[in-house]
Amino acid sequence: MPSTFTAVSYGETLPQETLRQVRAVLAANGLRITGETAESHPGFECATFALAAGTKDTGDAVTRLRAALAAAPIAGVDTAVVPDSLRGAERKFIIMDVDSTLIQQEVIELLAAHAGTEAEVAKVTAAAMRGELDFAQSLHHRVATLAGLPESVLNEVGGKIKLSVGAERLVARSKAAGHAVAAVSGGFSQILAPLAAELGLDFALANDLEIVDGHLTGRVHGAVVDRAAKAASLRAWSAQAGIGQGATMAIGDGANDLDMMAAAALGVAFNAKPAVRAVADAQINLPNLDVALALAGIPVA
Repeated sequence: MPSTFTAVSYGETLPQETLRQVRAVLAANGLRITGETAESHPGFECATFALAAGTKDTGDAVTRLRAALAAAPIAGVDTAVVPDSLRGAERKFIIMDVDSTLIQQEVIELLAAHAGTEAEVAKVTAAAMRGELDFAQSLHHRVATLAGLPESVLNEVGGKIKLSVGAERLVARSKAAGHAVAAVSGGFSQILAPLAAELGLDFALANDLEIVDGHLTGRVHGAVVDRAAKAASLRAWSAQAGIGQGATMAIGDGANDLDMMAAAALGVAFNAKPAVRAVADAQINLPNLDVALALAGIPVA
């Protein structure tokens, strides 16, 4: 029996010539289009192709197609190949990074601005997200620059947080459809906890900044939430929610998200660093998390 899966093409616009090019890649890889739909949403358009391959090995067909689409010179559009274990799941598990994914900013840089170390911290953060530095060591280095700041800066910074476009809708639509949504961050629980409560997230985890006598000490409590911890969170929380890993989607932008993305049925690079885009199952290169709803097969509108 042939294997089935779905390809989703998306971009700011999807001209007919672009769709013709996508269809040609699908056909060149021995795939039969069994259904096609097109949708237009604020900020992006998408086309969904239901596919059948003449092989029982879905994994092989998906890998081959992803490589062919990545190599195809189709400008202005990305195409994700999504396994039916995710698209067709009655309940799905969606887990996101926080800084530069769920929210638009890097919280530690906002905090560092109060300490006069923003330039230094931003440089280290960028290198860590590119995978050039050990994340835990880089975090300890950056947090050390915050020593002495009054606890009140956390509320001030929290008030400046801006959700990414589509983030609130991604959570709300997913929850309304009965799916589970989580956030895991190499940032700080003092910022994530109120945000998670506001959005109604099912699970959330971040580092705890140590505070003594009303001031940041420049240290964090406990083990750092690194790439291994993020992957472990995906496995533990999806199991707790009663959702198999075949129905999981992980979204992130930096090297600290790679293990989590690899553990998911679909790992999505969101406006990510080049090293992350290169190994992700799918890319969202638009500043719009609504695309993630389309990938997972959850109604956007």
